Amino acid sequence: VILLPISNMKKLFIVFIVVFFLLSFAGGTYAQVRPLTSPTSVPLPIEEITSATVSGELALTPTPEVVERPDLTQKTETVVEPLRKILNDQQIGDINPTNYFKYAIRQAVDAGVPPNTIVLLLLLPFIAMVISASRQLIGLRGFGIFLPASLAVVFVATGPVVGISLFVLIVSVSTATRIFLRKLKIKLQYLPRMALILWMVSVGVLGALFTTPIIKFPGLTNVSIFAVLIVALLTEDFIRIQLGKSVKTALKLTSETIILSTISFLFLTYKPIQEYALLHPETFLLLTLTADIILGRYTGLRVMELWRFRKLIRNK
Repeated sequence: VILLPISNMKKLFIVFIVVFFLLSFAGGTYAQVRPLTSPTSVPLPIEEITSATVSGELALTPTPEVVERPDLTQKTETVVEPLRKILNDQQIGDINPTNYFKYAIRQAVDAGVPPNTIVLLLLLPFIAMVISASRQLIGLRGFGIFLPASLAVVFVATGPVVGISLFVLIVSVSTATRIFLRKLKIKLQYLPRMALILWMVSVGVLGALFTTPIIKFPGLTNVSIFAVLIVALLTEDFIRIQLGKSVKTALKLTSETIILSTISFLFLTYKPIQEYALLHPETFLLLTLTADIILGRYTGLRVMELWRFRKLIRNK
């Protein structure tokens, strides 16, 4: 059992009190500044309404129309119906080994499986191939394959701006908590320390949500718990990889991860790729498998290595 010094326990307790105070203050501010959901109008006399209507002085207030953003991770009509339509428009002929996946997809959709789910499952291996190609050919490392691919799905669900902001917030809070514990020389076992970091991450996300009316960031109010949970759970992998590396290296890997996730997001939301994967799944999966094998056998220099050693190459 590891006992904390009394002074460190006092410091940690004071920090928790301050955090709860800030959250309470933010919640009170939110209650003051948020608009009324059902504003009450002051009734006008019948004479004024009649005269205003006759003279044209009473103008109707236009109601802003909320434009729904297509989200491939949600089973909405704007996402599902176009995919279902292109499936119905395709003629595939009799069943044979070359179109077995096409028939299987149609049977699954008829049974109630959303076509956008099938598209995402078909695109995930392709996204993994894109990330590995960025590592093997360009030299962008990032935090492996799983983290950039998961962040790309989060970007699809929330949008790139909100997704990157959420990722940067969670990474900053987790890193600051780890540095804070190290500065105070508070020694904790691995799992309790990760639980404490996730506690701080949850508090940080709550604080960001509470301050939404102040910072005027409406996209953050529509963030789904799905996106928050994925990024929060990926914090453990981020901290594990960050241990033993310098701050400069950690920042570089974080930047490369965001770049890879953004590139993957562009591929996931590109309509021609979605339609090709859904209409030609056999060819799409076979091409992805072939690209993975070719990338695995590549042993040449990467683009970033060519740029790094360009002077040496010129001298030869």
